[in-house]
Amino acid sequence: MCLAIPMKVSHIDGFNATCVAKGVSREVSLFLLQGTTVREGDYVMVHVGYALQLITYEDAQVTWALLDQVVQHDA
Repeated sequence: MCLAIPMKVSHIDGFNATCVAKGVSREVSLFLLQGTTVREGDYVMVHVGYALQLITYEDAQVTWALLDQVVQHDA
């Protein structure tokens, strides 16, 4: 099973970005989003260190809520 996590882009340096989700910061490659304008403050779906697509803030919130439900269910 594959899982992508919504993250907020906090800094961009070429094809690399620092992204944050729920207080966790990661270095993420923007290489797969070539041709897409990604700006600091945007939200992206991240899988194994690669941003796969841009998403809206609202979609990020819904995804985080669903992931929180999964974690609570497993506890």
